[in-house]
Amino acid sequence: MNAGAERTFEPLPPAHGRGFATTWWGQAWLKALEDTALDNQMTKAGRRLARAGAVGAVSVRPGRITAVVQEKGRAAFRSDVLLQQLSEDEWDRLLDLAVDSAGHIAALLDRELPPHLVEDAAAAGIHLLPGIGDLEPECSCEAWDHCGHTAALSYQMARLLDQDPFVLLLMRGRGERALLDELQVRSVARASTLEPDADDDRPEPAQGVRAEEAYAMGAILPPLPPLPALPEAPGRPPALDTETAPAPGLEVSSVQFLAERAAHEAHQLLTAALAGLPFPAPLEASQDAVRLALGASAPVRARLAEGSGRSREGLELAVQAWEFGGAAALDVLEHAWTPAGDEAVRARAALDTAWEPDERPQLKASGNRWTVADAPAQLRYGRDGRWWPYRKERGRWVPAGGAAQDPAAALAGLLGGEQIA
Repeated sequence: MNAGAERTFEPLPPAHGRGFATTWWGQAWLKALEDTALDNQMTKAGRRLARAGAVGAVSVRPGRITAVVQEKGRAAFRSDVLLQQLSEDEWDRLLDLAVDSAGHIAALLDRELPPHLVEDAAAAGIHLLPGIGDLEPECSCEAWDHCGHTAALSYQMARLLDQDPFVLLLMRGRGERALLDELQVRSVARASTLEPDADDDRPEPAQGVRAEEAYAMGAILPPLPPLPALPEAPGRPPALDTETAPAPGLEVSSVQFLAERAAHEAHQLLTAALAGLPFPAPLEASQDAVRLALGASAPVRARLAEGSGRSREGLELAVQAWEFGGAAALDVLEHAWTPAGDEAVRARAALDTAWEPDERPQLKASGNRWTVADAPAQLRYGRDGRWWPYRKERGRWVPAGGAAQDPAAALAGLLGGEQIA
């Protein structure tokens, strides 16, 4: 058996405030330790020692890792953790599996342990990652099971595995250089046997993953990373002011505006999602044009007015309504309707009980709109059962405020304030 080369790693700094493994293979190593140890207090002691930097230089060689663990103010102990090496036959089959996919070799070269390779090897009876009882402890403290010293060494080993999975392969019996050389030899040999016949012009079959393999991978895939922190403000899209002239008919300012609004909308949606709030209902194109017009420049507003079938004055009114109540307020502005059935009964009851008999203004009804007879004021009844105030300015009705459940409250500001003819 090619024993490979021994590797020695300098002591790692204390691991304050961080986990010992972030990769899925490092976590599998720790799971083997924690599932094997009979005394949870020993694993807790091992974590404490490892976090404190008590583990010295770690020596890794086939079948064994070794380090001196120095407890503060106490004696130092030589600790070893043993892992059975793979047999020659197991290595032969494992190497064949590795060269079956160029992705396996590429992942190893990137210091990653490909899940497909581990899963395929396990299906073939070759266990790369340790399981329950595979990590055997030896310590000069003479503990018969895992002690705090061997546990500390194992936790430190998980950090080394995170950095380089070849450390695990060395424990299983192959050094990195020898392993890569063997993979290269087998890859060349396989390529030569798979070269297509010059007369064979049939396309190569598409490669894929069997459904049962993909499903099985779920048990060994790493957990999802934590969600990133919410940015304080929307991001700024890249500037479009370049030396290249825009295409004919393309307004750079309009595209820049849309990009900025998209970033703002994305930030709002992400804020709602992280807070567990429901997403708003999707808008129709005519509604979205009004939303986009908020804060837009005059040229952009002109384009939005034209695209939504409104006059510029109509868009300004729509924006004013939107600022008071979004899509519901816009609907009240632009769509007249006649309450019927229960809706009509509720509207009439609200109007009858909103004022004292001697205080009620004279109202003239038309559909969902009630106009005050002796004042340029109007109430509009929304489809959601709320009342919206309107005032007459220069011969047109304009939104005058937000909605209220009580018609008297909605109208009070208009009748009590300055009236505009």
